[in-house]
Amino acid sequence: MESKASSIDHTILSPGTVSINVQGAFIVDEDPSNPPTPSDDGAQHDTDIRLPNHVNVIGGSLAKLVYFSHELDSEHVGGRLNFLKYETDQIDQCLGFIKKLQDDLQSQTGSRMGKMSIMATGGGAYKYYDQMKQVLGVEILREDEMDCLIMGLDFFITEIPREVFTYNDLDPMHFEEARVDIYPYLLVNIGSGVSMVKVSGRRNFERIGGTSLGGGTLWGLLSLLTGARTFDEMLKMAEMGDNGAVDMLVGDIYGADYSKIGLKSSTIASSFGKVFKMKRQGENLAEDHGGLSHESREDDDDVSGPPPAFKPEDISRSLLYAVSNNIGQIAYLQSEKHRLEHIYFGGSFIRGHRQTIQTLSYAINFWSKGEKKAYFLRHEGYLGSVGAFLKRQPRNWGRRNSFEEYPVVRPTIQHREA
Repeated sequence: MESKASSIDHTILSPGTVSINVQGAFIVDEDPSNPPTPSDDGAQHDTDIRLPNHVNVIGGSLAKLVYFSHELDSEHVGGRLNFLKYETDQIDQCLGFIKKLQDDLQSQTGSRMGKMSIMATGGGAYKYYDQMKQVLGVEILREDEMDCLIMGLDFFITEIPREVFTYNDLDPMHFEEARVDIYPYLLVNIGSGVSMVKVSGRRNFERIGGTSLGGGTLWGLLSLLTGARTFDEMLKMAEMGDNGAVDMLVGDIYGADYSKIGLKSSTIASSFGKVFKMKRQGENLAEDHGGLSHESREDDDDVSGPPPAFKPEDISRSLLYAVSNNIGQIAYLQSEKHRLEHIYFGGSFIRGHRQTIQTLSYAINFWSKGEKKAYFLRHEGYLGSVGAFLKRQPRNWGRRNSFEEYPVVRPTIQHREA
């Protein structure tokens, strides 16, 4: 965290008009041998975006911070957009970090510092409104969450190279070229619940559906069924699990693929379908041979003991597949109903997790018979916070003039509830 703090100390902000020069922008790939880790204050650093020709911007959010910093060892005038995220129960640390940004700005600009305001969006814009005003002592400007999500997504699709990608087993991360003709498309935003939004143009969108079975469902059920305490811990458990120990597969029913209708033996026929049968068998054996036990009876060669307890890792993987497959199928059906070719997935549920991305991609590919793809973003969790900042940009700031004119204000700190 100290290295990041030193970068913040050298952040230079203009007290006047804010604009972003994205000419030559690219994503900075981190060293695989040194992955980002949570800092002492709970923040986790995500992949940065390098802006070689940009000079002035700062942004932030309640659960996710986005701020600009110059690189001390670079001769270019540009710098980076840095991305940090906090767990929502670390609001005090998050506001403390923003307060430090505020103090650094004051020390660097002195009397030239203009009035600072915070761009706030999402539920936290209301839930923590009073606390933000008290701690930071600045104006809080609340923006519509869906409006910010769409604007942030448009920015990443049209302006940032190597941001949007597709997934398949042979090419796990195939990057799509940034393009201008992006409308119409479907945004599937997966947070606690799921919203599916048809985007027909700039500021022209409507929510066409969704489901209550989202990230909150996975988190809640796994909290009850496993010992995991955080969402990231649950995802790590899922990586080590075998859903075949819990789910009933096509191969369990037919003994092989069901080729006539295009089902592989590994296809899930029933999520958690084995649990009742295996649990019932174990209970019957226990009743017949002296009570419930999860240990096999070594002194009785004729009777197999009850099966071992279901592993938390297997449960995690099964439930992850169940939730992701359900979202993927609904997304496909909505895209068919509204004749939308491109389907973008975003939200804090994905978190760059390979199995989640793989499952959503498989669902879209399976139900569309290979005619459609699922598109993902490397910064999918920051759509709303980036969009909130972009709402205060002047006209024609991007390489592709992708945004309309908005009121120009002083530098802002953005805020978005996770």
